[in-house]
Amino acid sequence: MAGSKLVLEGRISILSFFSGLGVIIIPLLVKFCSHIDWIFVYLTDVNGRIAIAIYITALNGLLLILYKGPLYKVAVRGCFLGFVFGCGLILSFAETTWTQFGWYMCSLSFFHYSEYLVTAIINPRSLSLDSFLLNHSVEYTVAAVSSWMEFTVEKMLIPDLKQPNWICFVGLVMVLCGEGLRKSAMLTAGSNFNHIVQNEKSQSHVLVTSGVYSFFRHPSYVGWFYWSTGTQIMLCNPVCTVAYSLASWRFFRERVEEEELSLIHFFGEDYIEYKKKVPTGLPFISGIRVNS
Repeated sequence: MAGSKLVLEGRISILSFFSGLGVIIIPLLVKFCSHIDWIFVYLTDVNGRIAIAIYITALNGLLLILYKGPLYKVAVRGCFLGFVFGCGLILSFAETTWTQFGWYMCSLSFFHYSEYLVTAIINPRSLSLDSFLLNHSVEYTVAAVSSWMEFTVEKMLIPDLKQPNWICFVGLVMVLCGEGLRKSAMLTAGSNFNHIVQNEKSQSHVLVTSGVYSFFRHPSYVGWFYWSTGTQIMLCNPVCTVAYSLASWRFFRERVEEEELSLIHFFGEDYIEYKKKVPTGLPFISGIRVNS
């Protein structure tokens, strides 16, 4: 684990995230302690959009004054993710068929922000703007945009499909459990965790087999797999549910084999014995084969 003092970038990200989250105050100032079905109407009203645009513009201007260079880049990303989380909360409490999309906005923004914050806590030496995972890959971006398009198109053509139901709650549970498992894995691994597969062993690198690693060899991947699939079940996106499941499974199959090559090189027989006792946790993925 990292020291007790959070690095400057981590502290700035927290302040910026909550500053962006402050967007939830705007509709509350308009009509406090009233029935909540007005929220969605307000957000889609011209005055609501103007108020939110002014808020985020003023906030960005303040960040430009307070922070320069790399610190501003951290701050603006944290602020953006907090803003998205706040808008997601507002939609989540509105009586509208966009409710589960609000859940999705919260889960997506929290996932990316918490990746950065937890990295700042456990392994500040590897911390960078890439730790937000906002530029993960072109494929990741295409997948996200595709899910938004499917939800919108199906909502217009088949509105009954997008009514909140028990399937949405199953997806929400998958998202929460997947997110919890991934962050537990990161915190358990501590400084051994890195978003990039390591090809060279550092002096501090140890084989982690305790906590959630005693149940799964790759708990962070298991969490991410079920989180990503759960987001599409939560949105009732049948096409993207299948596509996400297949794409994630293929990605993690290759990633696990790549990582286990390095782990066997680092830890030799210790990892091979661990591999025999503990499964990957991913469906139909056993990892790299080792000749007895």
